[in-house]
Amino acid sequence: MSADTHIERSVLSDEPLALAGAGLSLAGPRDFFQLMKPRVMSLVIFTAIIGLLVAPGSLPLYNSVMAILCIAVGAGASGALNMWYDADIDAQMTRTKKRPLPRGVMAPSTALTFGFLLSVVSVWMLALATNYVAAGLLAFTIFFYVVIYTMWLKRRTPQNIVIGGAPGALPPMIGYAAVTGTVTWDSTILFLIIFIWTPPHFWALALYKLSDYGRVGIPMMPNVAGPKSTRNQIFGYSVVLAAVSAAPVFTGLGGSIYAFGALLLNAGFLALAFKVWTSRAGEKDDIQPESLYEVQKGDRDARNLFAFSIIYLFAMFALIGVDYLLIGAA
Repeated sequence: MSADTHIERSVLSDEPLALAGAGLSLAGPRDFFQLMKPRVMSLVIFTAIIGLLVAPGSLPLYNSVMAILCIAVGAGASGALNMWYDADIDAQMTRTKKRPLPRGVMAPSTALTFGFLLSVVSVWMLALATNYVAAGLLAFTIFFYVVIYTMWLKRRTPQNIVIGGAPGALPPMIGYAAVTGTVTWDSTILFLIIFIWTPPHFWALALYKLSDYGRVGIPMMPNVAGPKSTRNQIFGYSVVLAAVSAAPVFTGLGGSIYAFGALLLNAGFLALAFKVWTSRAGEKDDIQPESLYEVQKGDRDARNLFAFSIIYLFAMFALIGVDYLLIGAA
């Protein structure tokens, strides 16, 4: 069965989707931009910039801009290919049903072609602008996210977010490699901070979107192991995250500014994770509101952790950058 047919059967009553399945695209520039998951891309761009900034050595401005652009386009390619493959389940989930494919304004083949072309161009241009190590890491990131995570892990194991968090954690390592052509302990630490952050971040979301994932058969941790076990694991990962995020202080990647800021941010993260741990978040199995941040009573602690976790990651990497600009680069 072709991908186009697979998607058409998920929403047979949607006339625009039928047109899209027939190869007619009603999509505009905004739909193509949405296909690239811009909110996720913003985090990718920011962490990649920090990785490029703190790497020893330097690139000419043009090459640096091209490197960040290629990493952003590669992330957008991953998002487009993810939406192409997951259009059937996106159509059934409240927070994703307004994406271009479920709305029927874009043919699946268009999304597939768009994502594939972006993948090839981003990797090729990064190799030309920087080096083959950075380009290879970007190619691996796209492959892992699309094939390993989206096509294999996501619908098969509750560890999908744990293992599948690797692609989202690689952008700062790619930015670092764009300058140095190598993978070092410092770039690995940047990777690990995001990698360990990913499970509590997404499981907090999964706790208050429990029925959404359950409806489409995605084995997220709360649906498989139960809310209580998930709350335990969220707190456990949060403790590990606090420990891992201290590593930059000992390697010299982060200085006094980072140390103080990270202490405050981790105290906040742990406090919110503790509230989730002692709450009953995820215990109800009602239909959740469509809004990403609107929750039922009892799930607010999970929502609050999810929202803070986004601020946390941006702030942690910002602290590394500020520390470098004010102290490291002096």
